[in-house]
Amino acid sequence: MITSAIEPPEAHGVARDEVRMLVATPRGVTHARFADLPRFLEPGDLVVVNNSGTLAAAVTGHRDGSELTVHFSTRLDDGSWVVELRPPGPATGPVSDTRAGQKVDLPDGVLVLVEEYVLGRLWRAAVSVDVPAMLARYGRPIKYAYVPGDWPIEDYQTVFARHPGSAEMPSAGRPFSAELVTDLVSAGVSVAPITLHTGVSSIEEGKAPLPERFHVPESTARMVNLTRDAGRRVVAVGTTVTRALESVACNGIVRPGAGWTDLVLGPDRPARVVTGLITGWHEPGASHLLLLRAVAGDRLVADAYRAAAAGGYLWHEFGDSCLLLPGD
Repeated sequence: MITSAIEPPEAHGVARDEVRMLVATPRGVTHARFADLPRFLEPGDLVVVNNSGTLAAAVTGHRDGSELTVHFSTRLDDGSWVVELRPPGPATGPVSDTRAGQKVDLPDGVLVLVEEYVLGRLWRAAVSVDVPAMLARYGRPIKYAYVPGDWPIEDYQTVFARHPGSAEMPSAGRPFSAELVTDLVSAGVSVAPITLHTGVSSIEEGKAPLPERFHVPESTARMVNLTRDAGRRVVAVGTTVTRALESVACNGIVRPGAGWTDLVLGPDRPARVVTGLITGWHEPGASHLLLLRAVAGDRLVADAYRAAAAGGYLWHEFGDSCLLLPGD
C-alpha cells in the first residue's frame, strides 16, 4: 500500500532521524530507523550531501483579476525565471489557459510569460522585481495536494542548507539531524557537500529532470576520489547529489565543476562513482527510477519498492527513507 506523508514527522511526535529506513542490499531487506544509519556504514565511507537551501518559492498572484499561485522554479542566466502557474488552493496541476504575453500581478511587481519551457506546465517569464527579496517577504513553501496543512519554511530545510536556491527541498537529506551527523563522523564516516538547486518536480510525471545549476567543490571531488581509491563506498544523499557527482565524473574520477547539468542517468549512462544511495519514496516516474537503477540495479530497486509498499512506508518529502547498498 502506498501512503503519502501529509505532515512533517515532528508534527506527530517523531523526530526527523526517527523516520523509518528500509535498507536494501543484495542479501535482502532490513527495516530500521534513520538514526541507525551509522550501523550500516563503515569507517572510511563517504556520505555526500546537498547544501542547497529551500526557497519560499510560492506566491499569490493575480491574472485578469483572478487569484492564482505562482511557483518560481529556476532563475536562468539571462535573469528570467522558469515559473509554473497553478489555481489557488490544493490544485493538482497547472492552469491550462496560459499563453505568451500574459501578465501576472505579483506582490511587488509583474511577470510576463515569454515562452513555454516545458510544454503544458512551465513557462519562461520576465519578472520586474527582485524575486529572492519578494519571496523572502511574501513567499511560502511549494506544496502539493497530498499535504493539506501549511508548514513554515523551516520544516522544508535540511540541516545542511547553506545556499538558498532550491524551489523544492532536497528531501533525501531531511531525516538527518545534527546529532546523527556527529554520530557518523565519530564512527569514521566522512561527510562532504555539493550544491544543486532543484527546480519544481517533474519526475512524478515521467518526464526527464530539468537542467539544474550545481557546484561540486574541489574539496569534495578530492574526498570522493580518495574514498574510491581506498575501496570504500561513496553514498549520495538523494538523486540531486547523484546527478551533480555523476555530471563531473569521467573514467571513475570526479573533478570539481560548476554550471548547469542536464544529465539523465539510465541504461545508456550508468553511475560511475556513486556506489550507494539514500533516497525518499516517490511515485516511480521514469527519470527517478532510471537514476536509482543506474546506481543500484533493476532488481534491488524493485525489491526495495515492493517491500516499502508491503510495509506501509510513507512517501514524499515528509516521509520515510531508503538506503540502497548494491555492493554489499
